[in-house]
Amino acid sequence: MDALISGAGIAGPALAYWLDRYGWTTTVVERASTTRDEGQNVDVRGAAREVLRRMGLEETVLAAHTGETGTEFVASDGRVVAAFPAGEGDTAGGTAEAEILRGELSRILREHTPHTEYVLGDRIAAVTEDGEVELASGGGGRYDLVVAADGLRSSTRALLFPGDPVRELGMYVAYLALPRTATDTTQWRWLTAGRRRNVWLRPDNLGSVRAGLAFLSDVRGLAELDRAAQTTILRRTFADVGWETPRILDALDDTPFYFEAVGQTRLPYWSRGRVALAGDAAHCASPISGMSTSLALVGAYVLAGEVSADPVHGLRRYEEVLRPYVERAQKLPPGAPGLLNPRTRVGTAVLRAGLRVASTAVGLGLDRVFSPPADSFTLPDYAIRARAW
Repeated sequence: MDALISGAGIAGPALAYWLDRYGWTTTVVERASTTRDEGQNVDVRGAAREVLRRMGLEETVLAAHTGETGTEFVASDGRVVAAFPAGEGDTAGGTAEAEILRGELSRILREHTPHTEYVLGDRIAAVTEDGEVELASGGGGRYDLVVAADGLRSSTRALLFPGDPVRELGMYVAYLALPRTATDTTQWRWLTAGRRRNVWLRPDNLGSVRAGLAFLSDVRGLAELDRAAQTTILRRTFADVGWETPRILDALDDTPFYFEAVGQTRLPYWSRGRVALAGDAAHCASPISGMSTSLALVGAYVLAGEVSADPVHGLRRYEEVLRPYVERAQKLPPGAPGLLNPRTRVGTAVLRAGLRVASTAVGLGLDRVFSPPADSFTLPDYAIRARAW
């Protein structure tokens, strides 16, 4: 059985891993000419931690932890407003026990798919429901399974799944990495700046810090502008914000950054014929949920298990098994994303008061109240015996 997977992020290599264990021949095509080995922080929780255990990768992922020890909400003068320690175990806490850079997790998964062929700098240009594929480079062929795992705004998905399934949340985020300085800590430090803006700094395990500039806007299409226009927007939007914000803005000219419009993928079905969707292309829950990476790992496990157990009905079973978990994960907290992005000073003051109360609740051991639904899923045990490498 041959599978072609579009996307070398998280879901793609994870799916390749499991299909390979079930005896498939797997190829991953990635439109970028190089892999991203850094990226921003992601966490692996609940059922996804169990997937890592079954892959034998839990300790490897834990060893690549970013070093983040908790979350601090700060005022514009740097004063700590509320603090939340890192979680212990599979699920709890704003900072997970398995906290890792996205690119680091992708690298680990790729390194553990030695039988998978990775084709960089290419993409699926055409695909039919029966698995006939044409690549942009001119190659292609027929596959028993074709999977689009190329992100929220998947170009492969658009070839067979009509319409726009992305639910825009009205939030933009710019991510970049900065040199670490003496003022940086091991905390995820987060400034709610008012006027629907947020700024944060997060430590990593590579000698830098990860910065984020987030804001809400009713204007659509900002992520499609060129870098110069995005830089101008960010500077104007955050010009009056204090704390570490000037340092981040100063870096925009010379530091690569990723600018995204935050959204969710909502589709009534995840497959057509021999073509399936996985990861964010199928069911992105958004960074606000804290669940997209966990969904990618769990979804890859379920998809591989179901199609290997039953090639005829496996894709239908994949949806039946996974969709309830996805629907729970996509239910954002009431008021999100506006809840953490208040417009006025009064709203900011109310939010900070609520965070102080919440931090007290965490201190009393109620931290699961503030955790995503990562463990609300029991992984199936598939009868197929994995082959030995």
